[in-house]
Amino acid sequence: MSWTDERVETLKKMWGEGQSASQIAKELGGVTRNAVIGKVHRLGLSNRTTTAKTTPEKKAAPAKPAARTKAAEPRVEPKVEAKPVSPEPTRPIPIRKAIIPAGQPLPPQPSANEISPEAMASVREVEKTAKKLTLMQLTERTCKWPIGDPATEEFWFCGLDTKAGKPYCEAHVGVAFQPMSSRRERRR
Repeated sequence: MSWTDERVETLKKMWGEGQSASQIAKELGGVTRNAVIGKVHRLGLSNRTTTAKTTPEKKAAPAKPAARTKAAEPRVEPKVEAKPVSPEPTRPIPIRKAIIPAGQPLPPQPSANEISPEAMASVREVEKTAKKLTLMQLTERTCKWPIGDPATEEFWFCGLDTKAGKPYCEAHVGVAFQPMSSRRERRR
């Protein structure tokens, strides 16, 4: 489908009338709602010129005659005073972490502190026998666990055989995918 001048004019007209992107796509045919939205933004039509309703309004049922009473008094609505709106509470400004230059050791990561000592011991033993692959040497069957600082030449990937359905070897799966209950217990 290509956007011909005629189709673009139809899009502009319908968008200006307040039609939805779905309605415009249906009218144009051969184009999706998302394609219409994309074209609207590329044309700079994102602000609607009118606020016409696109759905037909329901007709009100005819009013029934009111029962006659001895004295018809006008109905008076009680006045409700608006309460002043309190300003939103101020939120603390997030502190930006310092950028560590290449070649500098990284500080201890929070996730490393949550790992059990047994799992870390297993990982250290496995990393001694790791294949130490580069990014270009990784395959579907090699462990993709990164080791070291990516900014240095001592950076490599584990490279051992992966556990079925996982991107890591058995030792790194034990570190990366921990049961939910053990993580909750450590936070308490």
